[in-house]
Amino acid sequence: MDALLERLRAGLPAEALITDPDVTASYAHDMASFCDAGAPAVVVFPRTVEEVQHVMRTATALRVPVVPQGARTGLSGAANASDGCIVLSLVKMDRILEISPVDRIAVVEPGVVNATLSRAVNEHGLYYPPDPSSWEMCTIGGNIGTASGGLCCVKYGVTAEYVLGLEVVLADGRLLNTGRRTAKGVAGYDLTRLFVGSEGSLGIVVKAVLALRPMPPQQLVLAAEFPSAAAACDAVCRIMERGHTPSLLELMDRTTVRAVNAMASMGLPETTEALLLCAFDTPDPSADLAAVGKLCAAAGATGVVPADDAAESELLLQARRLSLPALETVKSATMIDDVCVPRSRLGAMLEGTAAIAERFGLTIGVCAHAGDGNTHPVVCFDHTDADESRRARESFDEIMALGLELGGTITGEHGVGVLKKEWLARELGEVGVELQRGIKAAFDPLGLLNPGKLF
Repeated sequence: MDALLERLRAGLPAEALITDPDVTASYAHDMASFCDAGAPAVVVFPRTVEEVQHVMRTATALRVPVVPQGARTGLSGAANASDGCIVLSLVKMDRILEISPVDRIAVVEPGVVNATLSRAVNEHGLYYPPDPSSWEMCTIGGNIGTASGGLCCVKYGVTAEYVLGLEVVLADGRLLNTGRRTAKGVAGYDLTRLFVGSEGSLGIVVKAVLALRPMPPQQLVLAAEFPSAAAACDAVCRIMERGHTPSLLELMDRTTVRAVNAMASMGLPETTEALLLCAFDTPDPSADLAAVGKLCAAAGATGVVPADDAAESELLLQARRLSLPALETVKSATMIDDVCVPRSRLGAMLEGTAAIAERFGLTIGVCAHAGDGNTHPVVCFDHTDADESRRARESFDEIMALGLELGGTITGEHGVGVLKKEWLARELGEVGVELQRGIKAAFDPLGLLNPGKLF
């Protein structure tokens, strides 16, 4: 410990190191349940690339593991500390270095908060689409680490589609530049995409070149009530089959709707079994919403209400963004799943999840990015009740198994971390895991970067 701190202090300002165990303990984990976390030896807050390089050179010399962190809003334990590690918090590296309206790019450091970047580029008439529900807190570095998505994925895609280039500090302290600033480029292997979603296991992202889009027109939202989740999922299939491209297509089940109302008094219709939100940011969103409204009615909607203006639309979107925080108030703890299935199997996923909830005697609310089949079943349980905690964990596993049975994946945007290591191996298979471990060894031969995550 003394040797570690002495070396770190040689290249870092005193205020960049925290060793008080009461403080370092607060940096031991992210927001996931049922994920082990160790006690970090030290938490460091670099502000420059050179300081990150110094940390990694020190870690390599002393064979000390390093756990990179952003805002710790993750839901899979990917930012959890291991015993004796260096927690490398990148939240102080929070500068927007460049916004170019001509090239339609932004160059940022990893600690920039998603919402801060979004508002900054809006001032230039530009748009950064990825918008996780935690966008007011989560950082771009964390978004890159988990390849996060958001409400707009159905039209605009996920984080990976907006990362053009990266500057990465490798495990031994060398600096690697990947990708480009240009609109296209195919020189060599796509190392940029390799880092996106790697959960800090291959290198430390210290700069990112992000693609931007022109600001779209103000979107309008439609809310449709359904007598069953199956009917709502049928509407989703009809909307996509007819070739519509909504900017948002989100689903909240009855449990979620009631939780949001209880927490924020949003006035959502509690008699509904499923609430579908559909938005368009086209030149004539009212016409698009009218067409979708007819499809919802044909699928059995009991009520279809288009928003009159942007303010009403934003209120509906705020209700959706509050879904996960609201479900967290139902019991003392939650496990938030992240299973993505083909759109055509969305109804089967929701019906299967409801059956699992009944079988285990648990409250499981579901909110979903319905337009891309990404469901978030939230298992609510009392963490002080050993039996209920056991049932919660078992139900979580059954939900993931159901997703794989339906041709889906164990994670659409939250990542693997500690929580889903076993399930990653099941999804990838023996050969897939072997090759991914080989990639990890090529970038991090000593296994110092975020050990114990992924596999």
